[in-house]
Amino acid sequence: MSLVSDSAFRRALARARDGKAIDVAEATVLLHARDEHLDTLLEHASRVRDAGLRAAGREGIVTYSRKVFIPLTRLCRDRCGYCTFATAPNKLPAPFLSPDEVLEIARQGAAMGCKEALFTLGDRPEDRWHQAREWLDAHGYDDTLSYVRAMAIRVLEETGLLPHLNPGVLSWRDLQRLKPVAPSMGMMLETTSRRLFEEKGQPHYGSPDKDPAVRLRVLEDAGRTNVPFTTGILIGIGETAEDRAESLFAIRRVAREYGGVQEVIVQNFRAKPDTAMRGLPDADLQELAATIAVARLVLGPRVRLQAPPNLVDAEYELMIRAGIDDWGGVSPLTPDHVNPERPWPQIDELAARTAEAGFTLKERLTIYPEYVRAGEPWLDPRLFAHVQALADPVTGLARQDAVLEGRPWQEPDGGFVASGRVDLHVEVDTSGRVGDRRDDFDHVYGDWDALRERVGTAGAASTPSEVRQALRRAEADPAGLSDAEAVALLSAEGDALDELARIADDLRRQSAGDDVTYVVNRNINFTNVCYTGCRFCAFAQRRTDADAYTLSLDQVADRAEEAWLAGATEVCMQGGIHPDLPGTAYFDIARAVKARTPGMHVHAFSPMEVINGASRTNLSIEDWLHAAKEAGVDSLPGTAAEILDDDVRWVLTKGKLPAKEWIEVITTAHRVGLPTTSTMMYGHVDTHLHWVRHIKLIRRLQEETGGFSEFVLLPFVHTSAPIYLAGVARPGPTAQENRAVHALARILLHGAIDNIQCSWVKLRDDLCRQVLEGGVNDLGGTLMEETISRMAGSENGSYKTISELREMVAVTGRPVRQRTTGYGEPDAERLAASAASDGVCQSVRRVLPLIEM
Repeated sequence: MSLVSDSAFRRALARARDGKAIDVAEATVLLHARDEHLDTLLEHASRVRDAGLRAAGREGIVTYSRKVFIPLTRLCRDRCGYCTFATAPNKLPAPFLSPDEVLEIARQGAAMGCKEALFTLGDRPEDRWHQAREWLDAHGYDDTLSYVRAMAIRVLEETGLLPHLNPGVLSWRDLQRLKPVAPSMGMMLETTSRRLFEEKGQPHYGSPDKDPAVRLRVLEDAGRTNVPFTTGILIGIGETAEDRAESLFAIRRVAREYGGVQEVIVQNFRAKPDTAMRGLPDADLQELAATIAVARLVLGPRVRLQAPPNLVDAEYELMIRAGIDDWGGVSPLTPDHVNPERPWPQIDELAARTAEAGFTLKERLTIYPEYVRAGEPWLDPRLFAHVQALADPVTGLARQDAVLEGRPWQEPDGGFVASGRVDLHVEVDTSGRVGDRRDDFDHVYGDWDALRERVGTAGAASTPSEVRQALRRAEADPAGLSDAEAVALLSAEGDALDELARIADDLRRQSAGDDVTYVVNRNINFTNVCYTGCRFCAFAQRRTDADAYTLSLDQVADRAEEAWLAGATEVCMQGGIHPDLPGTAYFDIARAVKARTPGMHVHAFSPMEVINGASRTNLSIEDWLHAAKEAGVDSLPGTAAEILDDDVRWVLTKGKLPAKEWIEVITTAHRVGLPTTSTMMYGHVDTHLHWVRHIKLIRRLQEETGGFSEFVLLPFVHTSAPIYLAGVARPGPTAQENRAVHALARILLHGAIDNIQCSWVKLRDDLCRQVLEGGVNDLGGTLMEETISRMAGSENGSYKTISELREMVAVTGRPVRQRTTGYGEPDAERLAASAASDGVCQSVRRVLPLIEM
């Protein structure tokens, strides 16, 4: 007997009938639908599914993937109460399948027409089983994921099968490592119920990788990394109907925000002997159908929905009526190692049963057609040839005439061919950019409406008395300010703001003296092709966009040589995360500059670029940084920091590195002897409290490592930033906020970081002068070319001559001094060369039009 009233069913079903969004409570009601209510529910779900298939150009088609199952290891650090896949080392001939065993399974599958190699394994077995650790050590692998990566490459190269990886919980960096070797990956969410994880006796108790928060983070990181990802829920393991509904809504949120959920599996629990849950009843198939139908209504027409065909008994038609459009992977060779007692149906039988329900069964690849056709950023270029060999170029489904054969997997060959708008660094100040946004603006960054829901609100403004009290504390104990006091200072206005600036300037005088410093340098942004998806960035372009460009190595070296002849002591080099550039490209760039200008300080590669290089080369961060140092890198820019709070970062960016990864790169750089700058980009979707916590974190890192040369404040430039054009971000900080935060940075960093830098590119000259009277001692560089901020809409030019910098500072009455990257004195030859050029090479200077007299 249903616990839900008939009227509640009618209300919820009416909303589903009318195409209105249902909430968690209504979804919970519909999960109880049986008999005639279930029939009505299935009708509505079928209609939504059919609309999605029509929109995708696959009306009347249900798909499946022909696969082989490769159980790389059955060892696992978790202890799930329903699992027969995981076992103990003494029950296995070896902790892992050998490479020969992996390839034998893959070759047999290829001979039978399979196109997917499903790698299934337990979570990080080496953390629990010493046998796993010893096997990996003996065979030369740092961890299980290194072995997964190596075997995926072998399968690609020797059989042509496409790997789908299910290695359990992955970090953001793990996903970066594995994306180049697999067109798709997956991990079941299972449930968001914390009770099943936290209470003793429940199925997920004692299994660290089953923490719902951890598993949701994996789904989010997969979306951020542009990995086509499979997930789903497992029903009948002790969760409530409300738990089930909340799990579906959690998946929907991730799917909307990042667009990376390629399919959702609704899997029913089947009790197995020799497990703690062997006595529980199997999930009822009407219950399964109701859950599939509710999933279809919640997830909508675009998400592909799957029920494993070996777990539905004979109820194929019921599951199709419920709204599925996919049967998942079906193997003609290997058993379902997770449900070994349930054999796969024969593919001909599956096609016949699908036809009986009025649909045609067609084969797809492990990566769904939508992502095949989209290509970058969802499909790594190293996998293009492997996928294109098996995919129908029109539909993105599997080609029936595809020939399975191994194809080389290798890093791109360098990509250093000059292409695109290579003069953009000059033209951005004349003809400007072609358009204010990319053609894929509406979908490449995720769902803008979903993002708006994540944007927090600023706290209440501090009272004048709170500001006065904070000012007294700042003067007495600058570094001892509490978060609340520091936030109060950011509200200072009028006389209070002047007093804040005075306190900061007194501290500046103590720490850095009166000199206003600058460096003669050149920015070289070697490419703007990037698929990371930062929502604040107007610089990044697809390779086919009108404003896209990539410099050759010779062009990079030419620009460095021009800068050297103009007296520069530094080149600052950063670029987009170009998919064609191998992880060693950064070393080639540094070497090219050093070969042409041996005396030039190479200040290059943000933490995001370091992570990209390390992931592509499969090196540790430390080893990659040592190699970069050997190639000629002298210091790193501490950019890509934005705001070091992931709640802000995941609105502001899509795929950029998490805060903890930024911290690891920076602290590792300091440990290997590479100093860095530190930065903060502010005034977008953040609050004053975020600014305070960011600056205090920078201080803590400096106290640990001592590796920061300066702190650079970067106000958000909004004009062409996608997140502003979408109405999510505000139009940058106010003049009052800019004055206050520069002063506060000086106060909070007093005694830790001596040099506070403002960005003349992002601030007007008058604001630069004001912050110079409020704690700032450095202006950055002459730059010679500045494309990133100019592409975002900054109107302050791409370079400043030494004369212009001196003129800007003159009203303050302070001396102006040229410096090196490390704040030392340039030698006489450099000073003479920069004086002769006025700090800017001739090739980038704006040409004034001739006026006829």
